[in-house]
Amino acid sequence: MSPARRRLAVRALRERLGMSERRACRLAGQHRSTQRHQPTVAHDDAALRAALRQISRDRPRWGYRRAHQLLLGDGWVLNIKRTRRVWREEGLRVPRRRRKRQRLGESTIPADRLRADRPDHVWAIDFQWDQTADGHNLKLLHVVDEFTREALAIECHRRIDSDHTVAVLDRLVIERGTAPGFVRCDNGPELTANALRDWCRFSRAGSAYIDPGSPWQNPYVESFGGRVRDELLAVELFSCLTEARVLIEDWRHDYNHHRPHSALGMLAPAVFAAGLRGPSPTPTATAAGEGGEQRRRLPISTGAPQPAIFPTGQQQSPAEEITTTLLHTNRHVTYRGVTATSTQLSQQVDR
Repeated sequence: MSPARRRLAVRALRERLGMSERRACRLAGQHRSTQRHQPTVAHDDAALRAALRQISRDRPRWGYRRAHQLLLGDGWVLNIKRTRRVWREEGLRVPRRRRKRQRLGESTIPADRLRADRPDHVWAIDFQWDQTADGHNLKLLHVVDEFTREALAIECHRRIDSDHTVAVLDRLVIERGTAPGFVRCDNGPELTANALRDWCRFSRAGSAYIDPGSPWQNPYVESFGGRVRDELLAVELFSCLTEARVLIEDWRHDYNHHRPHSALGMLAPAVFAAGLRGPSPTPTATAAGEGGEQRRRLPISTGAPQPAIFPTGQQQSPAEEITTTLLHTNRHVTYRGVTATSTQLSQQVDR
């Protein structure tokens, strides 16, 4: 406690409790000569206080040390102890730095009410961090279809900003031929930037931002991130960025096509999605009928696995599918400009 504060304590003991000066000084630990000393105020005290207040207003993050150095540069003659005393008497301490207010995204639908009911209805986005063996960071961008549970993308780079995120979404739209109905994500700076907002507006996709500090409102991509951490990131040690990209992409392909998913009846996500889409678009064969030509769709397979149509081990070849259809119609057909019977057409397709 400073002598000035002890002087005030002695004065309070004498006024409130009626103690003598000797006893009050003994209790307060103040020497009697110090108690009776009358401090002299410097003639430039008021100007010094005004100068320090002005410095504090102009530079609110400065302390008394920098303020003292600035006063010396302005021609003041004083030591740092006087500057510190006046600075504290004026209450000019540096305020605590306030946490910067987080920017929140604007949702077109509340995230806690949004449920995916078809493929490409809701894409969930999230980021995950890891590092290579040399200690440099790896940033992973996850994009998951909430209905089919497919991992549409796992982008791996040293840094990923909002423009990079939009580029990944554009690539996925081109690959899948459609934009999502909604995008669910958190309030990270990459996802609340104007770039993603503009992309949602131009793609006519809604946005569903979860509440701050509520990862359970984005459960599918959070659960997917847990699987990535447990099955890949916690097991592999990446020596460089290239190795990380290759291993992560291999794991994503295995996850989509071979890893059974408990929420999909132990089907792989890609197998489940293929069953929902059904058979792929097929070429058109022309059948000659009475009264003119009639168009008939032939179920020609493209070679992609379709477990929802044919059981395992019983998948038909293109020739077998065409032959089966022709046996039911019992007609000559024109396929790719050639008129042939069912047997001839089957042999042509097999070649």
